[in-house]
Amino acid sequence: MRIGELSRRTGVPARMLRYYEEQGLLEPERAGNGYRLYGATAIYRVQQIRGLLDSGLTTEIIRRILPFLDTGDIHLHPQCLTPELAGLLQAEADRITARIDCLARNRDALLRYLSSVRG
Repeated sequence: MRIGELSRRTGVPARMLRYYEEQGLLEPERAGNGYRLYGATAIYRVQQIRGLLDSGLTTEIIRRILPFLDTGDIHLHPQCLTPELAGLLQAEADRITARIDCLARNRDALLRYLSSVRG
């Protein structure tokens, strides 16, 4: 499928799909006329990328772990996990945990407020 079709099927603008390609997250084939061609698996890959970006991961980290996400879980061979990558992943996990904690505190405060106002 061409980039417009992938955009339509994923809801991700073509401009973002080109950005993902620039960042090394997507690797389309090229037709003889230079058009980008994507296989059916690109839909799942774009959904993965969107989910990882939405969770706050950087494109640098996504690029490093994306090859190991073919089944939806991270399957990183232990020899591929460098101390640098382990540190990056731990820092991201800590940042996400802090974000979750903050969101939970805000939710709880809103619910307490609603409860007190509603009586």
